[in-house]
Amino acid sequence: MGTQSLLWNSVKKFLTCGLIGLTISDRYASIVPVRGASMSPTFNPRARNFTDDYVLVEKFCLKKYEFSHGDVVVFCSPSNHKEKHIKRIIALPGDWIGATHNSHDDVLKVPKGHCWVEGDNSASSMDSRSFGPIPLGLVKGRVTHVVWPPQRIGLVERVFPQERVSSFK
Repeated sequence: MGTQSLLWNSVKKFLTCGLIGLTISDRYASIVPVRGASMSPTFNPRARNFTDDYVLVEKFCLKKYEFSHGDVVVFCSPSNHKEKHIKRIIALPGDWIGATHNSHDDVLKVPKGHCWVEGDNSASSMDSRSFGPIPLGLVKGRVTHVVWPPQRIGLVERVFPQERVSSFK
């Protein structure tokens, strides 16, 4: 009888902690790995070391879709909702963006409810240059900190190419 009680108490505690952890991960914040070199040098600056950066993703920004130029976000791929990507917001709804690096004539307006995202390493990045503007509803959170490896722990800076974006309407 004592063993069953101990086992039941352990199972209840484990399930409670699991549910609390799942709720926090789903609603408030989570830690996700960054794979590949599309965001190098911000993440995985030494891709040959076979170590991934792990980042903290906060989800409070999703309440009112409050994003800024230069925010790094996690979003579902528009072509395959099971794939998640991590890219930097370059333009917000209503902004005009030079869509390619090679042509200054190719300019488009980011539609309402969308954003334009690009990887920091454009040579190896699937981003808005491939997908087009990303619906804000596909954004799953904003990356705020690198939490692993220990030598890279720190805040993620907001930077973006200001020369390619115009807010003139």
